Amino acid sequence: MEGMLMKEIKNVAILIFEDVEILDFCGPFEVFSITARDTNLNVYTVAEKITPILTYNKLSVNPHYSIFDCPEPDIVLIPGGKGSRKEMNNPIIINWIKSVSKNAELVLSVCTGAFLLAKADLLDNLEITTHHLSLEFLKEIAPSSAKVREGVRFIDNGKVVLSAGISAGIDMSLYVVERIFGKEKALNTASIMEYEWNPEHGIKLI
Repeated sequence: MEGMLMKEIKNVAILIFEDVEILDFCGPFEVFSITARDTNLNVYTVAEKITPILTYNKLSVNPHYSIFDCPEPDIVLIPGGKGSRKEMNNPIIINWIKSVSKNAELVLSVCTGAFLLAKADLLDNLEITTHHLSLEFLKEIAPSSAKVREGVRFIDNGKVVLSAGISAGIDMSLYVVERIFGKEKALNTASIMEYEWNPEHGIKLI
């Protein structure tokens, strides 16, 4: 039966950092948390340190875990925001992304979170996207084998799924729910959020 699927816990780790864009992580957190009410998802935030994070626009957020003590993620989500340009050059964060991505089922990015995936060498031979104002910079730092796409809400490459800017992370997260639990569950989550979701706005390469 769709909904109460899979008995094993599936950990969803959402990275946060200084100057992260609020909706980049809060939108997906809401999607996965609502879905977790009657599924096997365990959703949590993780940061480099277990101290309050000040987002872009100055919202203070307490992470559930540090990257050193969090449960091993099955799904890892990297948001963007102004702080992504600093974190893409933070070897501690980039090495953590590389490490957890090896065993993760899915690696997701929202907006300029794609910058961190580029620095973690996770974008080779993929079709990729980010916020429309950051596409040119992504072209500069992405591997030459990657194809940067414009005008799409999200792109599913299989293990790696990337979304465009900010609210597009909600569309991507609902698509991931559909991929794991089925369309009915994704539509139910969208309905609870009163969110008008159109899964056809993404590109599925699998």
